[in-house]
Amino acid sequence: MPPTGMGGEGDAMTSSYPQCVPVLDDGRVRLRAMTPADLPAVVEQSTDPETLRWTTVPSPYGPDDAAEFLEHIGSQWEDEGGVRIFVVELTGGDGEEEAPFAGLLDLRPGPSLQHPWEVGFATHPAVRGRGVMTAAMRLGAAWAFEQGAPSLYWYANVGNWGSRRVAWRVGMTDHGTLPQRVPGRDGAVMDAWCASLLPGQEMSPRTPWVVPPVLTDGSVRLRPWRDDDRASVQEPDHPSHHVPARALPTAQTWDAWLDRRRHAMASGSGVNWCVADAQSDVALGEVLVFVHGGTLADGDTAELGYFLYPRARGRGVAKAAAALAAEHALTPRESGGLSLRRLVAQTAADNAASNAVLSFAGFSRWGHEAAATAPDGSVGPADHWERVRP
Repeated sequence: MPPTGMGGEGDAMTSSYPQCVPVLDDGRVRLRAMTPADLPAVVEQSTDPETLRWTTVPSPYGPDDAAEFLEHIGSQWEDEGGVRIFVVELTGGDGEEEAPFAGLLDLRPGPSLQHPWEVGFATHPAVRGRGVMTAAMRLGAAWAFEQGAPSLYWYANVGNWGSRRVAWRVGMTDHGTLPQRVPGRDGAVMDAWCASLLPGQEMSPRTPWVVPPVLTDGSVRLRPWRDDDRASVQEPDHPSHHVPARALPTAQTWDAWLDRRRHAMASGSGVNWCVADAQSDVALGEVLVFVHGGTLADGDTAELGYFLYPRARGRGVAKAAAALAAEHALTPRESGGLSLRRLVAQTAADNAASNAVLSFAGFSRWGHEAAATAPDGSVGPADHWERVRP
């Protein structure tokens, strides 16, 4: 159902809160004014660990804080240039359970008509993962553009993947990471992700977001990396000319390493798995499929990579993981795979273990270089491998 609206920005000049707040509705999600009935849910949301982690909401937070917040919202709506804060309501269309308070969405006009607006949001924990805030964002963005917003910008702390996924779903253009951009707790200033949306831009994803499926052969299990896999990190001892140093996580580089992996999947340029023991689920290493340009959805050629922690060697783990990942990459999309035409890999000629892995996984050696540049900058012989979809 297309969005409908009742009321508008002009009402803020002629009526008081909450009458000045428009009601925006798409048949499932509604944006409306906050009322005293919402205050208990505001407290619930504001004391939720994820809200506290990613926002600067006061802590502790109680009923008096929520009541003061309601007064603030009203005064902002009655101010011609104030922040426009909506309650997000899930109305329960098609038999879905209702959520009278599903979160908050705020739209912040710029200091002049020529300046961009900003958008922020927080989702109540009871409705996360159901696409509620995505729908709310589409409603709010459309309304902001009707009011004359020349553009709409989103910022979030680096690492806030839930917020980033909403921005991706509504078609925002990713502008990367801005250092020292958003306020944090205790006076800190944090690096932020930035994205924007323009009037007339289609509010749907601009690139694929790859989600790694769980794959197993009974001996190993390929699954998404988790934050708690940090505990399984083992210091690498690979020869420096075999593997790029940045490809191997350490206790010190874990956060940045994992962020790069997730960023590749969010942009559609790669998919990576934690190679885990099928019984204990302990992380043993990684296997990944990635492209150097474009996205995996282009369906042509991608590269296979992998590494194992030292404790996992000599058990056939890398062979099993590479075979699972390669099969998934070359399987047609209609059968659940990536539908790639070709996989390639490159190894140092003296890396006998890696060469054996690729042979086991169905790769053929198609080329050899006598003086290739290795990951550590040294020069030496290298082999090139490929596996082509039948």
